[in-house]
Amino acid sequence: MTGPAHEDALQALNADGPLRARIREIHWAVKSFLPFVERIAVAVYDPKTTLLKSYVHSSDGEDPLLHYQVPIDEVPSLKKLLDEGHPRVIQNMLTFEEARSDHARRLGRAGYAASYTMPVFSNGVFLGFVFFNSREPGVFTETALAQLDIFGHLVSLLVIQELTAVRTLSAALESARHMVNARDAETGSHLDRMSRYARLIARALADRHALDDERIERIQAYAPLHDIGKIGIPDAILLKPGGLTPDEMDVMRSHSNRGQAIIDDLLTNFGLETLSDTELVRSIALHHHERVDGTGYPHGLAGDAIPLEARIVATADVFDALTSKRPYKEAYGNDVAFVMLEQLSGTHLDAECVKALVDSRDEVERIQAQFHEDRIG
Repeated sequence: MTGPAHEDALQALNADGPLRARIREIHWAVKSFLPFVERIAVAVYDPKTTLLKSYVHSSDGEDPLLHYQVPIDEVPSLKKLLDEGHPRVIQNMLTFEEARSDHARRLGRAGYAASYTMPVFSNGVFLGFVFFNSREPGVFTETALAQLDIFGHLVSLLVIQELTAVRTLSAALESARHMVNARDAETGSHLDRMSRYARLIARALADRHALDDERIERIQAYAPLHDIGKIGIPDAILLKPGGLTPDEMDVMRSHSNRGQAIIDDLLTNFGLETLSDTELVRSIALHHHERVDGTGYPHGLAGDAIPLEARIVATADVFDALTSKRPYKEAYGNDVAFVMLEQLSGTHLDAECVKALVDSRDEVERIQAQFHEDRIG
C-alpha cells in the first residue's frame, strides 16, 4: 500500500541553473524549519591574494556585502575560524557598529542581529565560508544549530561542486596549453595579473550591468583561457619574429574559433555541459579580439554587440601586455600604458572598461606588486 504523495522540498536542486538559484531553494527549505534565518551567503577565498570575496547570497533585496572583498587578515574573527576550522555563533551583533571589520558594520546597519558561520573545506583545503544571518538576536539555539549544520554542509557541497567544475575546466585547458608547449610568452604571472584586472573591471561595472558576484568570479576564472586556441597555431606563425603575411594572419586569427571549439570539446569530454555560465568562457575565447569600432575579428562585432565579458578581458589583456616585457619590447610604465589605453578607448577597446581600469590605479598597483616577475612576461 502506498502512502500519500510526498513533495521533495529540495527537488529544485536537481535542475540546472545558477548556484544562487539553488542556494535560494535551500533557504526556502531552511525557513520552513527556522523562519528567523533571513540570509544565507557564501564568501570564497583566493589563496594567492588572501582575499575573501563575496560570492553568492539568497537575499531578496540588496545584499549588504555585494561585490565585497577584504584580505582575510583584516578580519581577525574570520581568520581565527580558518585557523581553528570550527564554526562560530554570534547571538547579538547589535554592538558591532564599533567593530573594526567593515563587513560586521555593514551587516549591523542592514539590521542583522545574529549569525552562524561555517568554514568550507574540500579535502582539507580552505575554500571560504557559509553564513546564516538573522535579524533576531539569540535565535541560534543548539537545536537550531544542529539543523543548520546539515544545511550548511549541503550549501558547502554545492559550492565545492561548482568551484571544482570551474577549476577542472581551467586545469584541463591549462594542461592542454602545456602539453603542446604553448609558446606565446604568456607566463603564469601574466595570467594571474590579467585575470585580476578583469575582475577589477567587472566589479567596477557590476551595478551598471547587473553583474552579480558569481558572474564576476566566473569572469576572473575564465579570463586566462582567452587565447587557448593558440595551441593549434603552428610554431612557424606563432613564433615568427617579423610581420605576418595575409595568409599567415588569417591562420593566426583562427585561434578565436579554435579556442571556442576546444572549450566545447572539453566541456563535453569532462561532462561539464551543465556548468552554469559556460557562455562566458565561450564568448571570451571567441570574441576577445573584436573591436568596438567593428574592425576586429572573427565576426566584426561593434560596440555593445560584443559580449561584455569579452570587452573586459580584452582591456585587461592589452594593459598587461603593455606593462610586461616581451622579446620585442620593454615594459611600459603605468602612466604611459594608461595613456595608450585611453588612446585605444572607443576604437579598439570599450571606453567603460578602460575608464574602470584607469580609475583603479591603486588596486592595479597592488595586483602588480603581488604578481611581479622580472623575466619576460
